[in-house]
Amino acid sequence: MLFDIISIICIFAIICLCAVLIESRRENHMLSVSHYTITDKRIKKSATFAMIADLHNAEFGDKNEDLIKEIKKIAPDAVLIAGDVIVGKKDVRPGVAIDLLQKLGSEFPVYISKGNHEMRTVLYTEQYGDIWECLYEQTKNYVHWLINEEATLASDNIQIVGLDMDAAYYRRFRLQKMETDYLVKLLPTRHQDAYTILLAHNPDYFSVYAEWGADLVLSGHVHGGMIILPFLGGVISPMVRLFPKYYRGMYEYRNKKMILTGGLGGHTLKFRVNNKPEICVIHLEGE
Repeated sequence: MLFDIISIICIFAIICLCAVLIESRRENHMLSVSHYTITDKRIKKSATFAMIADLHNAEFGDKNEDLIKEIKKIAPDAVLIAGDVIVGKKDVRPGVAIDLLQKLGSEFPVYISKGNHEMRTVLYTEQYGDIWECLYEQTKNYVHWLINEEATLASDNIQIVGLDMDAAYYRRFRLQKMETDYLVKLLPTRHQDAYTILLAHNPDYFSVYAEWGADLVLSGHVHGGMIILPFLGGVISPMVRLFPKYYRGMYEYRNKKMILTGGLGGHTLKFRVNNKPEICVIHLEGE
């Protein structure tokens, strides 16, 4: 009797696992589009941005034609990318990312910041070789790499800043404390009268970004928590934290906002349930 019960439980568990794996494989190839509208009196002219992150060399259609088609439908004023277009592994070349950035940059203004995967290829060239050099050199004439730098959209009164922070802030298991002064020293001066968008790959420091002066933070990194459970949210972050505070969607802190995309691809565990790859569409409007 006990053996029969255990057998039934095991069979049920295997069926559930197979169902989850099938669903994950299906979702990994399904693009979703999420819309956000933000109003602010400093915005002179309405603007629409397509925002993506965490491509990790994923492809949607042949040479990402489905992804490009969806972005063209949005007809954005610019494309904003919050890092990790590549996979930071020794033998994984950045060709997919290069191709996408060149194609997007030929159609739209593109502003991109580095994520932890780009960061590690810069820091550890003995391990990763020329991956970063190859990525940067073949895309720098197509996109604006904001490496602790800014760009200004004067007609809209919008300042875009890209954050490239130290590796310590990506360590697993334990969250490294960040002070506002760190950002003050690292980043360009914020334009007091402009609406400031910060491309910051890691969402964990949202409150610090807001204290620095970011009006809107655009982040990725968490991959939506891989599995999103009803009422509980994302299950695990790349920092190996269960049920992370920030996993996907829009968050607020002292009237500042953060839009966190679930990302497009994955690397070690390409696992998604109730968490389709995402393009975020951000509508900024004046009051």
